[in-house]
Amino acid sequence: MLPDMDKLFRLSLGVRRDPTVETWLARQPGELGTMARTWFSRMRACGFDVLEMMHDGCPVACVKDVPFAYVNVFKSHVNVGFFLGAHLKDPAHLLEGTGKRMRHVKLKPGAPLDSKALGALIQDAYTDVKARLQAAAG
Repeated sequence: MLPDMDKLFRLSLGVRRDPTVETWLARQPGELGTMARTWFSRMRACGFDVLEMMHDGCPVACVKDVPFAYVNVFKSHVNVGFFLGAHLKDPAHLLEGTGKRMRHVKLKPGAPLDSKALGALIQDAYTDVKARLQAAAG
């Protein structure tokens, strides 16, 4: 059994393409906006079953009703966050945070980024949530 199986954080109202997500992404300026759009697009591309919504003021990607990742834009950086990031393998040591479950990757304009490793974290977060949902279904 996967850790914390009975404690999955769930959200409702996710849709295939949420117009409020599109509006939020379009309003993010400059390089930070480009970064947010790039990485949220990567989340969308994980599978045909990815749903999205706005939650706590930022775009969130879900499988069914379980969120796996989000983007958020701040004054000088972008966070690519993972709802179950504490359970992800992170050989490139990109993840930050000390919470019981959540972790994020902080992206700053001009700073080096291991794009392949971040892409792998996004894919792994998606795959992990799918496995948890499958196991929960029985």
